[in-house]
Parts: sequence; C-alpha cells; structure tokens
Amino acid sequence: MTTIDIPAGSLFGVDNLPYGVFSVGGGSPRVGVRVGDSVLDLAAALGDEVFAASSLNPFMAQGYDRWVAVRERIRELVSGEVPDGAVHPVGRVTLHLPIEVADYVDFYASEHHASNVGRLFRPDAEPLLPNWKHLPVGYHGRSGTVLVSGTDIVRPSGQRKTPADAAPVFGPSTRLDIEAELGFVVGAGTPLNTPITPDDFPRHVFGAVLLNDWSARDIQAWEYVPLGPHLGKSFATSISPWVVPILALEAARIPLPGQSNPLPLPYLRESKPWGLDIDLVVEWNGDEVSRPPFREMYWSPAQMLAHMTINGASSRTGDLYGSGTISGPEKHQRGAFLELSWGGKEPLTVKGEERTFLLDGDEVVITGSAPGAGGERIGFGEVRGRVLPATQD
Repeated sequence: MTTIDIPAGSLFGVDNLPYGVFSVGGGSPRVGVRVGDSVLDLAAALGDEVFAASSLNPFMAQGYDRWVAVRERIRELVSGEVPDGAVHPVGRVTLHLPIEVADYVDFYASEHHASNVGRLFRPDAEPLLPNWKHLPVGYHGRSGTVLVSGTDIVRPSGQRKTPADAAPVFGPSTRLDIEAELGFVVGAGTPLNTPITPDDFPRHVFGAVLLNDWSARDIQAWEYVPLGPHLGKSFATSISPWVVPILALEAARIPLPGQSNPLPLPYLRESKPWGLDIDLVVEWNGDEVSRPPFREMYWSPAQMLAHMTINGASSRTGDLYGSGTISGPEKHQRGAFLELSWGGKEPLTVKGEERTFLLDGDEVVITGSAPGAGGERIGFGEVRGRVLPATQD
C-alpha cells in the first residue's frame, strides 16, 4: 500500500478530484482521478471494471447516487492508503478525450459577449436581438470534432467574402479566433418528452470542462445568416482532459447577475440559481491576454439544459454543451480575440508584436479555477491548442 502526497496549495486536492481517462506507456486507456500531482487508477484502486473503460460514459450512466458514493469512497482512499501500482505521476501518463461525445450544443450565454458581437456585426442596430433575454440562444455543433487538449488545430478553409469582394472566394481562414468557455457533460440522460428542470441540473450533469470553441470569423460572417454558425465552427472544439464534478462546484455556486427584467418564463426559473464563480485565464503564445469571469454569465448551465430539453428533445450520456464565450464588462475580461481586438481594429501586443487574429504556429492555453469547499481553490487544468497551416489553399 502507498499514500498520495498532495502539495500545499494544490488545485487538485480532496475537494476537487476531477475525473479523466489516461494511459501509461502502450497500455489501454482507463479512468483515473487527479489527486495532487498524481493520477489514481480507479479500476485498480476500487476493483471495479466500469473504470477499465476507455471513457467516462459507462460510469456516468450509473447515475447521481453512484457518483456520490464513488466520490466519497475516493475521498476516503486518498486520505489514507491506496494499492501499490494504482498511482502514477501525472507527468508520465497520456491523457485522452474523457468522454464519448454524444451530441454537442454551444450556447451564447454572456450578455457582455453578445452585446460586443452585436455592436461589431450590426453597428446600426440594437446589440441584442429581441429574443436574447428570453431564452438561452444556441447552435448545434459537431460532436465528431471535439478534441482533447493538446491536439493541434489545422487552419480551416472555406468561403469568405469581405464588403470589397464582388463575389466570395475560397481559401484558408484569415481571421482564426478562440472562444474561452466552460463545457458541461451530461451523465444521466433522459428519454424523449422528458424535460429537465433547472433544479434537476445536478442529477443529470456530471461535471464541467474548459472548452475552446475555435472560430473562423471570416467564414462565419459570410455563412451565418440566416441559420447561424456552420463551417466557421465545426472544424474543431477543444476540451480539457479533466472533468470537474458538479459535486465539487457547490462552493462556487452564486446568484446570477440579472434576470429580473424580464423575468424568465417559468420553465427557466431556478429556486437557487446555478451561477458559478469560476475564473478563466487566456494565454496567447505564453502572454496572458484575458481573464474571463464566468460569474458574469447571464444564463446559467441549469437554464441551458432546461431550454435544451423543454421541446421534448432527449438527452444522452456524453452530451456536451458549451456556455458560449465568457466575457466580462472590462476589456481585459473579453473571452475572444474578436472582442479583444475589436474586430481587428485595436491590435493586442503579444510577445512584442501587434496581433489581431491567430497566425500559424500560435498556441492558446486556457486555464480555470474556482473556490473549493474548504476555502482553497480547485482547478480545471488546461485546454491547449496550437495552430497548424491549412491543408488546402
């Protein structure tokens, strides 16, 4: 038997215990939990073959009561001794996509982001469209292009047209961007015609990840009217390898900043709101350029899930939905380079160079943390991606 050392100030203490999928050497992927600077092999530690799977889906499908019981058992184990061979240094494992993604939906839940984009895209109109404060606006993305952190991002190609162009042209995106978001993972699904209420959110959503919704703004601007994003978004969405349990985020729960005028329709009302006090940091080629605050979001993840299922749509184990870009009221809190550079008109300084959108070879890293139950902070790890040149001109 052995013990796990948790360094003082670690973002991965017993109040966090995020789940992921890892492998060692050429071994098969399996489920583990991050504890300090170590990964605990749950199949070896708990003797349960559900954790020998290559994704979290079989465990998540067992439901809320099982999530609670396993979390308590892990807390007991890591506070004492665990079997020899069940602990691996985090630096010596390979991390994989933690879930089999069923469906992917991305929302647009930040009033600050939506207002900024409205001013940029529709300068002569009201920034928010009439429906925005009545429902969580979203679009359906591609689950097959959800990638684990560290996967390189190939610059997408597509149609684009500037006001100066007589006709659209085809080629690599010249306005490649990021969107700093949180993603939420459905663990316990529901059949058709079974809406999930906001108060049922923690019984259905297993946990949260960092999410980067890579965006080709020039392709998006030409295609998005009238049906919204398609090729400008569908080429890649990156998520962090660690899934922080919703059970670990109770201490980060806070009221939402608005929603009194107008009052949401009854199906979107929460008895205790699921606003979350989570801070993100965006680094561009190693320079910090933004600190998006999730606590400023207008719509909560519980309301997003309620809206997603209110029409009778089913939900499935492994469904992933993103919050949309997280932006605050200050410039340094904007979660997309479109906003930070104000459509390319106000360049940022990155490594001593003026920059607006991503160039080949650029790397973006997003990290995040939240208050923990014991007064410490808990971490989400990181979502990292490097841009490679387009494969076709």
